Amino acid sequence: MASSAHASLLDIAPVVPVVVLIDAADAVPLARALVSGGLPAIEVTLRTPAALDAVRAIADEVPDAVVGAGTVLTPDQVGDCVAAGARFLVSPGWTDVLLAALRESGLPFLPGVSTTSEVVALLERGVTEMKFFPAEAAGGTAYLTSLAGPLPQARFCPTGGIGPGNAPEYLSLPNVGCVGGTWMLPADAVASRDWGRVEALAREAAGLRTGGGAGPRRRELRASKGTAREATG
Repeated sequence: MASSAHASLLDIAPVVPVVVLIDAADAVPLARALVSGGLPAIEVTLRTPAALDAVRAIADEVPDAVVGAGTVLTPDQVGDCVAAGARFLVSPGWTDVLLAALRESGLPFLPGVSTTSEVVALLERGVTEMKFFPAEAAGGTAYLTSLAGPLPQARFCPTGGIGPGNAPEYLSLPNVGCVGGTWMLPADAVASRDWGRVEALAREAAGLRTGGGAGPRRRELRASKGTAREATG
């Protein structure tokens, strides 16, 4: 972060659910279950036609959620996500063109990295908070531990191959603020609309690490709609 006045997306909760929705009608009850379970930051990926409608519905109807959009790949998608009410943006990678659009959005954002050179390039551009993806395939906790020494200013949200078994190891690292995952959203539970099960799994995930100060940061991010804020510096 460039300033302590800027809320950090990485500090809202230990886990950010990564959501892929087929039916936008499921967005609101799913989001309510996640928030009730203690996971207010929700990344809705732009992998289905329902994604933007889902973001819009959550933004309008679940005020305690901090809803964001993931798999953001183009400047046009950035604009669409802002218009839908997204509170943050996540990309699996980045280019200078995409980075400029992310900055212009005024929203917190996490560009994806998987190599040391990509991390250094973002640091040169003033970005200190990033998505590490695909986390397990790119080297996992051993790789992130190696980065912490020479690049202590970089902080990460590892995503990809993370579940309840290895999430605590990631969360114990000094350069990891949170992790992204899908394990609290089993396909059968979503298909059957078993929101009670989703809430229970979210509560277990939220308990992986207690995060003091999450409340104020969540409120600041919720209030940041229409205000130029970067979680990335």
